[in-house]
Amino acid sequence: MLTTSRLLLRRWKNSDREPFAALNADARVMQFLPHPLTAGESDSLVDRIETHFREHGFGLLAAELRETGAFIGYIGLAVPRFVASFTPCVEMGWRLAAEHWNRGLATEGARAVLRHAFEALKLDEVVSFTVPANRASRRVMEKLGMVHSPAEDFDHPNLPEGHPLRRHVLYRINRPSWMRREAS
Repeated sequence: MLTTSRLLLRRWKNSDREPFAALNADARVMQFLPHPLTAGESDSLVDRIETHFREHGFGLLAAELRETGAFIGYIGLAVPRFVASFTPCVEMGWRLAAEHWNRGLATEGARAVLRHAFEALKLDEVVSFTVPANRASRRVMEKLGMVHSPAEDFDHPNLPEGHPLRRHVLYRINRPSWMRREAS
């Protein structure tokens, strides 16, 4: 469990499934993902997240507002299941309900996740990626000190040739860079 001034990042509860399904069915939230998820697909994703925790000891944490206890999405770490030039790696990602956008919550939670990644898990590097048009997520990555590596931009292997979301941008941050930022 990780805490910030406004968030509690924790393991998942069964009560998270319904609001997570609503979030995953929202076309705004899923704009830069292949498609909105059905309730069954959303539940399967939660099951995969829980399996990831058991296999790796870390994962995508449920994000809850400390003030109200409301579930608002996830922020955390994952090991991608596809092969690319930069894998194996640990990716940081987030998905928040649209009504919680533009409040700095993704950045706040992601900072706590990075601290955990480098201090507790002793990871050497964390990556993040998205489609080029996802300016909001790219801004979060940049606020965290992650650096875009244009030479490493890639076509996501889980999407077919010609898919409009296939091209992805890759951002990285390593432990020394993160430590320098934290010290300043």
